[in-house]
Amino acid sequence: MRYDFDEAINRTNTHSVKFDYTREYFGTSDLIPMWVADMDFRTPDFIMQAIRKRTEHEILGYSIRPDSFYQAIINWYRERQDWSIERDWILFSPGVVAALSMAVNAFTREGEKVIVQPPVYHPFFSVIKDNKRELVYNTLLEEEGYYRMDLDDLKQKIGPDTKLLLLSHPHNPVGRVWSPGELKELADLCLENNIVILSDEIHSDLVFHPHVHTPLSTLSHEIADLTVTCIAASKTFNLAGLSSSAVIISNEKLRTRFSHEAQKGHLYMGNIFGTIAMETAYREGADWLEQLLAYLKGNAALLTEYTEANLPGIRVRSPEATYLAWLDMRNLGMKSKQLRNFMTRDAGIGCNDGPSFGPGGNGYQRLNFACPRSTLQKALHQLKRALDRR
Repeated sequence: MRYDFDEAINRTNTHSVKFDYTREYFGTSDLIPMWVADMDFRTPDFIMQAIRKRTEHEILGYSIRPDSFYQAIINWYRERQDWSIERDWILFSPGVVAALSMAVNAFTREGEKVIVQPPVYHPFFSVIKDNKRELVYNTLLEEEGYYRMDLDDLKQKIGPDTKLLLLSHPHNPVGRVWSPGELKELADLCLENNIVILSDEIHSDLVFHPHVHTPLSTLSHEIADLTVTCIAASKTFNLAGLSSSAVIISNEKLRTRFSHEAQKGHLYMGNIFGTIAMETAYREGADWLEQLLAYLKGNAALLTEYTEANLPGIRVRSPEATYLAWLDMRNLGMKSKQLRNFMTRDAGIGCNDGPSFGPGGNGYQRLNFACPRSTLQKALHQLKRALDRR
């Protein structure tokens, strides 16, 4: 079956954060929303059909996750990422951000240090600060739009009270797919210092050929023993509103500590439609995903080629993964507020501000290109006109 990703769907008045919260967030609703990381494509039909079928039974009481739910996850990651997951390793979380917060509480105490690698997904910061842990920046190194980890800096910042590192893998927003070599260097350093790694792998299905995602836990038994991996079908299949994800922990002691946090917060139940959607996605979604990746790769190519040819002062490197582009607009010489106003008022595009991603974010905007190609083309033309008027 061929899927239509060119279809433009009106998402206004659906209580969409991306579309219906623009006036509150940007000060205007007269723009193209390209910020919140969900897609403007239909949730796959086979998932919607499974949800509709369940609504035929008109009692929506407390529900369990059946064995088939866990088996769908196990099969998906074995076939697509060569990762052998055991049933007992899989825990539920109502979203990856909730899992981040639970991990901070499970593996650290107040005042202890948690490392992040900015510029990075902004909830990484809040789950540390809100839980009264000390936030440590291990800022990525950037050269011509290519990012790598600064392990020399990391070595200097590790101390006896450093207990946890939050890894974005693949990385949001810079779009890197970390190589096995990079991951092993990082993990070996954490092994030496008894630091748990929470590996946020929510974007691991959204990797563009020839790049390949390597689950951190597959590198060695020792590395798996210190790794907590967050996964979800939400980014891949546009299911974010169903608040369902999974946490994979092979180390029984770590798993028990994490599970205790979920029990404390009563965060283990989930919802009936999230369970159905996630299982169906992993059981039936391979063909849909391949077509999605081809379309997204075409959008990424359009974005990078158009920028190079028509948008002086802006640079973008085609991401290795995710549907998020990290626009380098530093050469425009604007301060953060000026750049935000330029994008929203002059270009009519709503992106995420770079500074919200922490150190290394000034002068950048994050643009979500998971939209019909006509929408992306319109946004790029608007940005060109705005630049021409400067």
